[in-house]
Amino acid sequence: MTPEDWIAHDPDPATAAELAGCDAEELSARFARPLTFGTAGLRGPLRGGPDAMNLAVVLRATWAVARVLQNRGLTGSTVVVGRDARHGSAQFARATAEVLAAEGFPVVLFPHPVPTPVLAFSVRHLPAAAGIQITASHNPATDNGYKVYLDGGIQIVSPTDREIESAMAAAPFADLIPRTPVQARGSALIGRYRERAARVRRSSGSVRVALTPLHGVGGALAVQTLRRAGFDDVHTVAAQFAPDPDFPTVAFPNPEEPGATDALLGLAADIDADIAIALDPDADRCAVGTPTRSGWRMLSGDETGWLLGDYLLSNADTPQTSVVASTVVSSRMLAAIAAHYGARHVETLTGFKWLAR
Repeated sequence: MTPEDWIAHDPDPATAAELAGCDAEELSARFARPLTFGTAGLRGPLRGGPDAMNLAVVLRATWAVARVLQNRGLTGSTVVVGRDARHGSAQFARATAEVLAAEGFPVVLFPHPVPTPVLAFSVRHLPAAAGIQITASHNPATDNGYKVYLDGGIQIVSPTDREIESAMAAAPFADLIPRTPVQARGSALIGRYRERAARVRRSSGSVRVALTPLHGVGGALAVQTLRRAGFDDVHTVAAQFAPDPDFPTVAFPNPEEPGATDALLGLAADIDADIAIALDPDADRCAVGTPTRSGWRMLSGDETGWLLGDYLLSNADTPQTSVVASTVVSSRMLAAIAAHYGARHVETLTGFKWLAR
């Protein structure tokens, strides 16, 4: 597709005008490498062209997802659509739902922003054939993204991602892709997720929690779920609690980035908390802080994994039948912990989508 064709058929006047104002060199760069599915779906800057996140790309990606599902005989099966609170997410989620509906799929479109784990849970719970979450997770405020989950609530891997990309390349002009209006629904699924999550571990004592959602969509549900599980002493970073697509108090809304949790650790010290918890903007990443003799510090992802693995295996009735998985970029400590308990350890490629397999 030529840049001229793309611009002529861009359904968003703003991105069409933006592209029309680009010089030849900029246009060539934007059309050289279309977005592809990476570790966690499509992800890119909010701007015009096939190498970025915009309405045209979302429409074509959704048409492609529908084709892949249809080729697998899943026409008529439910698809769940959710979103975070980033710029453009509401428009992209509704467009996604409308394309799916036009292609013959009943759609559950959440009426409000939801954490990504709620989307994945809903695919399993209903069950649904697929789920699509509009989110750029912990990327900067200038980005957005598109995550695809199949039955079981697991993110796609090869060859499904390549099948979708191939279908995207053959998709019609964006403004010619059929769309059918959809009524938003699905709020009850959030309550079901909360109840299920709260049953994982009940509080057995007084634990004071400091928490921040880093301006993302996980704050309210995290507090509700913790309290439902008996953790009543929960304190939040007020300046970071409400969803805000600009992430005004952090340079980079990733709880693993230096400085991102300074406000959280300050709160934890002020209230003499027992634990500090930071969520990324779509609440599918959790970082943990702990008090030490020299002050508060955040645990690395590896350290948190070691503690969780040891806790689960030490409390398992038959740890010898358990399976523990970590990725190639993780340390070998979890493998050693598994060996100590007689559990099986599996190493996978990078990304939770591989662990979930």
